[in-house]
Amino acid sequence: MSAMIEDMPVKVSPPRRPKPVSVEALIDVQKARPVLEQIANKWSVLILTVLCTRPSRFNEIMRRLDGITHKALADALKRLERNGLIRREVLTTTTPVGVEYTITPLGHSLRQPFEALYEWSMNYGPELERAQEEYDRVRD
Repeated sequence: MSAMIEDMPVKVSPPRRPKPVSVEALIDVQKARPVLEQIANKWSVLILTVLCTRPSRFNEIMRRLDGITHKALADALKRLERNGLIRREVLTTTTPVGVEYTITPLGHSLRQPFEALYEWSMNYGPELERAQEEYDRVRD
């Protein structure tokens, strides 16, 4: 394809299409991996999902996440706070002093991808379970 600028032929390149995410992930694995390791574990996803709806205290988060240990929750909250995804606020208006966790705008930016993962899990969970059962049946 070419165009004319002041009677001079100029080659016009077609617009570049963005590469598919999977191709970019392979190219940028060294940049993407550390970030994904921080946000893609099960507790981080679930904690951020809980905090997307409203700020919560430690024990409330623990009650809503059946199966998480005290240590696992404390470690995950520290990691999320360090990464700027949640904010820890000491509430001085209560006795004893309480702590509340709030999602930050950066953490909130993960809401759409997490909702997509949740929808995928609801749609394909039964298929995943069937595949696991089939695999286990053939292996036994």
